[in-house]
Amino acid sequence: MSSLAFPCRSSPLTPASTSVTPPVPASPCINIRRSQRTANRHFHRLTASTRNSPRTVAMAATAAAVPVISPKENLPPILISTSEPPPLFDGTTRLYVAYHCPYAQRAWIARNYKGLQDKIKIVAIDLADRPAWYKEKVYPGNKVPSLEHNNQVKGESLDLVKYIDSNFDGPALLPDDPEKQQFAEELLVYTDEFSKAAYSSITSKGDVSEETVAALDKIEAALGKFTDGPFFLGEFSLVDIAYAPFIERFQIFFSGIKNYDITKGRPNLQKFVEEVNKIDAYTQTRLDPQFLLEQTKKRLGIE
Repeated sequence: MSSLAFPCRSSPLTPASTSVTPPVPASPCINIRRSQRTANRHFHRLTASTRNSPRTVAMAATAAAVPVISPKENLPPILISTSEPPPLFDGTTRLYVAYHCPYAQRAWIARNYKGLQDKIKIVAIDLADRPAWYKEKVYPGNKVPSLEHNNQVKGESLDLVKYIDSNFDGPALLPDDPEKQQFAEELLVYTDEFSKAAYSSITSKGDVSEETVAALDKIEAALGKFTDGPFFLGEFSLVDIAYAPFIERFQIFFSGIKNYDITKGRPNLQKFVEEVNKIDAYTQTRLDPQFLLEQTKKRLGIE
């Protein structure tokens, strides 16, 4: 899947440090809070040509301070251009991510949900100052996420979620019901279109567009198709993993930038947000909402 509104594949971000900000207490819903000044001091202004691009606006984090809310594991330091590579292709399975990237977050959630923390090691890359060895020796696409497994490296977030589900033990991420499987594929195809429709209103100066409203209404309707649970297929699945990182960010950005509540009048979406925030595999990957909002405002030139 190609990146539309979120720039995890190429982005001139602030050079990374080698530490992750200690987590702040988790919340069952997305709350906007005052972030620490530390993150702002590390933020560098992007060039005019990239600041408002679809690939840049919603990365919304500096690598120097990554406030993961509730990691529940010792997250490794972020690797920069001068960092040595891990012992590549030594039999260890590695998931290469950027902590602030919603595409990488998908694969990270899948890994957590299946309980693979001891079998798939996280390797964090600074996309602004990425090591040359990552492209040369690991993944020629030079994007995240990627997965090093069985002496091969695979990429593309949705492909990786399916791969992790099919090739590792743990709870299944897709139900056996053929109707649900077909609906899942339809929703996965729609992910980029949804992100693009929502992104268009974030960068515009006017009100939330009809295109964005229609996209959100489509998500609301999709969440109501099956009544055996609050998620897209009723039960938690790879579809929820595909959408959750983006719904998370759009709820923050529309509230903080447009004063628009994406869940208002959409009870299914409201319930989805509430319930997905009860799933540890997801909350362990979330960033501080205020941090995401402030960095996105900077990229858009919003005071």
